[in-house]
Amino acid sequence: MDLLAHLEAYVAVVDESSFSRAADRLGIAQPLLSRRIKTLEAHFGGSLFDRSRRRITTTELGVLLLPYAQDVLDRAQRLRHVARSAREAAAGAVGVPADCGPAALARVMRAGAERGTTLRVHELPPQERLVGLADGSLTYALLRVPPENAALRVPLGLASAPPNGPDGTRTKPVEGGQRPRPRAVHLEDLRPARGRLRRPAAVPILTMAEDQVPYAQDRLTRAAARAGLPEGLIRAAGPTATALAETLAGRVTLLCAESYAQLHGARWAPLADAMLHRGYDPGTTRRHDGVTSVPDWLVMLLAAAVGAARSTPATPPPGTGRRDASARLAAHG
Repeated sequence: MDLLAHLEAYVAVVDESSFSRAADRLGIAQPLLSRRIKTLEAHFGGSLFDRSRRRITTTELGVLLLPYAQDVLDRAQRLRHVARSAREAAAGAVGVPADCGPAALARVMRAGAERGTTLRVHELPPQERLVGLADGSLTYALLRVPPENAALRVPLGLASAPPNGPDGTRTKPVEGGQRPRPRAVHLEDLRPARGRLRRPAAVPILTMAEDQVPYAQDRLTRAAARAGLPEGLIRAAGPTATALAETLAGRVTLLCAESYAQLHGARWAPLADAMLHRGYDPGTTRRHDGVTSVPDWLVMLLAAAVGAARSTPATPPPGTGRRDASARLAAHG
């Protein structure tokens, strides 16, 4: 028995004092409504209506059960409302890296509102963004992929203490108001000097959660080994605030995007090895005409939020062929 449908029939008859008007109100045939009432009476073990008079009246049992029936229907209605709200919220959920600037994310929200879509931004680690698309809790997400075939590429570099004076004030600005573009960093330049040459000890390099995906960690570890860096020089950062404080204090360097370093006033220099940079593919659970796609306006705003730009995928190794974005997303499962 569909209890909710039968209770709706019961309450409608009480409200209308008529089987025919109740059937019209529910949009069903009167015989069907009558069968539902009889089934409900059999279920509760007693008559709900007195049919001996011209006007239908509610029995004592019917009067007793009425508030409970109405409460069940009200709760079911609230349950449907909550479920609908949850679906609407999920339809606008966007998974982004945790190091995006607030102003850039605000532009994403405003752009969605201008297009009649409420976007809710969720800062999540790479694996959680992937899982969010898979289970439907996210509608859009930036997925970490190797940079050589990514739709969006983010140059990574090392953030360090800003060029401040001893008293914490910023040093004299460069003539012309702009500083020269920082020279790219080669990992070989960071290894400790040998022999009689005296250089400061290598400064630890911290990696953020966004770069702690297996393939990125493996690449960085291999590159560090080739460059002759001491084992343990590169390690995972702890809490973000602590990692930033240590960076700005000059104790460590932080692997991050230029936009993140600028946001917190740190000096930044790009890594020369582009294979160590970040790559992103925009993903979505929405389909239009059978094709999964992210609106172009949203792609551009998300690219700006992570400090990326559209890139032409590099030529893949011989025999691998070039895969489109949907094929790359399918590779994630």
